[in-house]
Amino acid sequence: MPVHHANRLLEAAGRIILGKQRELRLALTCLIARGHLLIEDVPGVGKTTLAQVLARLMGLQFQRIQFTSDLLPADILGVSIFDRETSAFRFHPGPVFAQLILADEINRATPKTQSALLEAMEERQVTADGETFPLSEPFFVIATQNPAHQIGTFPLPESQLDRFLLRMHLGYPDRKAERALLQGEDRRILLERQAPVSRPEEILELQMAAQEIHVADALIDYLQALLGATRSNPELAAGLSPRAGLGLLAAARAWALLDGRDHVLPEDVQTLFPHVAAHRLHLAADGRPIPPAALARLMQSVTLR
Repeated sequence: MPVHHANRLLEAAGRIILGKQRELRLALTCLIARGHLLIEDVPGVGKTTLAQVLARLMGLQFQRIQFTSDLLPADILGVSIFDRETSAFRFHPGPVFAQLILADEINRATPKTQSALLEAMEERQVTADGETFPLSEPFFVIATQNPAHQIGTFPLPESQLDRFLLRMHLGYPDRKAERALLQGEDRRILLERQAPVSRPEEILELQMAAQEIHVADALIDYLQALLGATRSNPELAAGLSPRAGLGLLAAARAWALLDGRDHVLPEDVQTLFPHVAAHRLHLAADGRPIPPAALARLMQSVTLR
């Protein structure tokens, strides 16, 4: 089991992103599960740095896309330009054709531009002018999102939110980590000196190894009960989709792999369920995202048999 690749990554990342081992592990879990990550937090807590660190340590091709209100889909996907020599249009790939994409402040772009990522995130391909172009593997989108109450934001539609396997918050560093940040070197300088500790091929090995992690029938029953509880809850506008269920299972397998186990435990599902469900579930009364307390009550209402 190539778990030593992951441990090496987490150790190196922890020297740059201080005091955020759990968040780093969640990000790596999302990548190993072949999902995409949504980070929602206030500016300046290290969301962009986290994406840059992962790309550098894994040796992945990295592109940062700054989402703004005037960004167009072609600015993300690419554009066809007429070539006079061949008298034909030639497609020029956009920044989405990298391996790790940072969609920075994704909710500052219009819904039309946000939707430009849908096919790439789900199908891992881009269709332009009737031709389909495959994306590189591994392909990982990390999107950052400002709180919805901030000026100039457009709420992500449900179809876009459902493409993100996990959502997490980085939060402020604790006192010890913040003091080390204040007294230490600039994180950008540390990042520039950091050599890759893994290769894209090793990430693909981790992804394949995670698919082999055993899941017992009783755990599938438990996962289905969780999904059913979201669908029968009258307080919710809609329950979790089958895509969310598959994503939760894949994430649990990846989490178990990082623990060095060959099987999934109920605790893996319980740890990841809030990160999979919170951005997908909305209250029927006013459309607000489900509060953490309500999500916790929903989890507690389902027991493992």
